[in-house]
Amino acid sequence: MADNGAAETAAVTEEAVRAALKQVRTPEGVPLSASPALAGVVVTSGKAYLSINVDPAQARAWEDVRMAAEKAAAAVPGVASALVALTAERAPAAARPAPAPAHGHAHAPAAPRGTAVPGVKAIIAVASGKGGVGKSTTSINLALGLRDLDLKVGLLDADIYGPSLPRLAGLSQKPEMEDGKTIIPLENFGLKLMSIGFLVEEETPMIWRGPMVMSAITQMLRDVKWGPLDVLVVDMPPGTGDAQLTMAQNVNLAGAVIVSTPQDLALIDARRGVAMFEKVNVPILGVVENMAYFVCPHCGGRSDIFGHGGAHAEADKLGVPFLGEIPLKMRIREMSDAGLPVLVSDPEGEEAAAYRHVAAGVKAALDRLETGAKAAPRIVIE
Repeated sequence: MADNGAAETAAVTEEAVRAALKQVRTPEGVPLSASPALAGVVVTSGKAYLSINVDPAQARAWEDVRMAAEKAAAAVPGVASALVALTAERAPAAARPAPAPAHGHAHAPAAPRGTAVPGVKAIIAVASGKGGVGKSTTSINLALGLRDLDLKVGLLDADIYGPSLPRLAGLSQKPEMEDGKTIIPLENFGLKLMSIGFLVEEETPMIWRGPMVMSAITQMLRDVKWGPLDVLVVDMPPGTGDAQLTMAQNVNLAGAVIVSTPQDLALIDARRGVAMFEKVNVPILGVVENMAYFVCPHCGGRSDIFGHGGAHAEADKLGVPFLGEIPLKMRIREMSDAGLPVLVSDPEGEEAAAYRHVAAGVKAALDRLETGAKAAPRIVIE
């Protein structure tokens, strides 16, 4: 991201940014402003966000264009900072018949496809069919639980519209750049962390269309110095829409964790989440029942305000692992709001123990996939 510290605070328009892009030439020699590769320009609160979409074979040639566009946009009077995301996606090819399995084997293992992040052994998605189920809180505590299993772990907040990692991790500074190209992730609690929330103000609305969202997520995967990591946990956007499906199709995911609350409506959405990943051949590592029961902070009494055991029963019905249940306790919410997750603020407490149980289940599922106890189907992007 390029910053223009001397920029005025006067309002700036999309047209002004596009005009500045006329001086930036594409590899074909035409102005970037006239190129179909320029997929979107959004200006909000003095910040400019641009998306460039090219063929994968041309990605290297377009990197200089991306940097020049970022510099040109940042120089426009009124622009405080500019972020240009370069996305290279392969056009879908006609379906071809799968090769016959090797003699004596029911299924031949598929070769890994999709975006692989250098230095990262496994990428797992934490997803939910709807918002408000505590997915982000589960994500950071899962990452911390995996850390406590002696793994090197990173956490990517892929929720562009509602990034919560800055608040959960208690961080507000911006990441630094290496060689003007690679973002150095922030670090806290022994985790490497990245979120669009580190690049924009907390109150800034992200008024982006789908292609720009995917461009930003791709850049945070590809242009961040993540490695070496054993696991990168991706806190997915809520729901099962285009952004989630595109992410699942274009990232080489080792598996997905589904977070749900116990009530029937949430379980319907969780079922959709499981179905989405299964359609793109991403293994389901398991289901977590969050807010499984409420514990009164005064008397310690338990109340099943959302019902109880629904996610466990749903996991059994779908034939996927049940990873555990997390209680609805005020301490989890208080510590999350304070930027001190319970695995940091109270590592020996029962809430931390519940997250550790989930993390152990996730690691066991990853180990089974790695050793071939259960063949890991992979996403095929042609």
